[in-house]
Amino acid sequence: MIFTFKPENVREDFSVLNSKTIYFDSACMSLKPKQVIDKMNEYYLEYPACAGRSVHKFGRRLEEEISKARHEVAKFINCKDKEIVFTKNATESINLIANAFDLDKGDEVIITDKEHSSNIIPWLKLQKERGIKVVICESNNDNTFSLDNFKKCFSEKTKLVSVVHVSNLDGVVNPIEEIVEIAHKKGVKVLIDACQSVPHKEIDVIKSDCDFFAFSGHKMLGPTGTGVLYGKFKELEKLRQFIVGGETIIDATFDSYKEEEIPARFEAGLQNYSGIIGLGEACRYLKKIGLSKIGKYEEKLNQIVTDGLNGVKGIDIIGPLDASLRSGIFNFNISGMGAHEVAKILDSGYGIMVRSGAHCVHEWFNKHDMKNSVRASFYLYNTEDEARRFVHAVKEIAQLR
Repeated sequence: MIFTFKPENVREDFSVLNSKTIYFDSACMSLKPKQVIDKMNEYYLEYPACAGRSVHKFGRRLEEEISKARHEVAKFINCKDKEIVFTKNATESINLIANAFDLDKGDEVIITDKEHSSNIIPWLKLQKERGIKVVICESNNDNTFSLDNFKKCFSEKTKLVSVVHVSNLDGVVNPIEEIVEIAHKKGVKVLIDACQSVPHKEIDVIKSDCDFFAFSGHKMLGPTGTGVLYGKFKELEKLRQFIVGGETIIDATFDSYKEEEIPARFEAGLQNYSGIIGLGEACRYLKKIGLSKIGKYEEKLNQIVTDGLNGVKGIDIIGPLDASLRSGIFNFNISGMGAHEVAKILDSGYGIMVRSGAHCVHEWFNKHDMKNSVRASFYLYNTEDEARRFVHAVKEIAQLR
């Protein structure tokens, strides 16, 4: 089926949606279409076996389906199949790099001041245990990325840049092509946290020229417990093995072992087979719709909300006021009210589900002396009417303070 994108063309694929349910929490967890769920169930109903171990027909079918899924994911970001490593989420992907990349005492890793915990804690752990140094690139005053500040972060000891592509805090898109170009001119490798970009934007890792690229399946209509690490093949070859055991070796004696080929050497143990297969189906689903259409539509929804709430007394928007710079994320606070209080009222009083808290960006909130915020995040199954209902609800809640 070829989709001409309109939300009504896809909403029927998401069984939990109805006129009383508004789901604005896709930056945390996207909903799953029936096509993905059916593909996952196919594994359990038709070929529930192990891959890479059994030569019977179930095993062969499973290996074919995993191979197809790997190919779909590779096409989705424009790379070679063998450059796709399946993990259980982006957190594991980033931890894999943190533990497998050649970093020693005194080496420096550059991150930004708006990183998700998954892209700061692994580096802080290495700073504490191995003596590396974490260097923070400060954002501009409007929360956009500062190339000037970034250039000042480098030293002769810089080994790696690890930055978010699209911020889960405010939706700001970082200029990864410029970031990669600057880093590469200095001989520094680059890892991109793409959790909030892959579900919403057309991605081309060859064009960006990044060395590593991590994302999670559960934010892009895929199953929970699925993630991806892309790496240029020549860079994957340089990595140490992180988690080892079954499926990561070709042969072993009591004294030594021979590593598997890439990517198998990084995919230890029995995998989330149904999840991997479901992730491949999620890629097919999104490709049919068109990522550029999805991204533009989300910005339209954000514009409706921004126009409706910007300037309303007591409402403070986090990030740039220009909606086009915030992708599909609207993060805000209502003065005099706690974020969790606002979220609970939206849920119980209006049937609108949002996220409240520090959004795993605790360091940013602590730096700005803020406790938390309310985040609404939009996706392809949301409607313009839902955006207007959200504006109405937040205005009413703001009058309660």
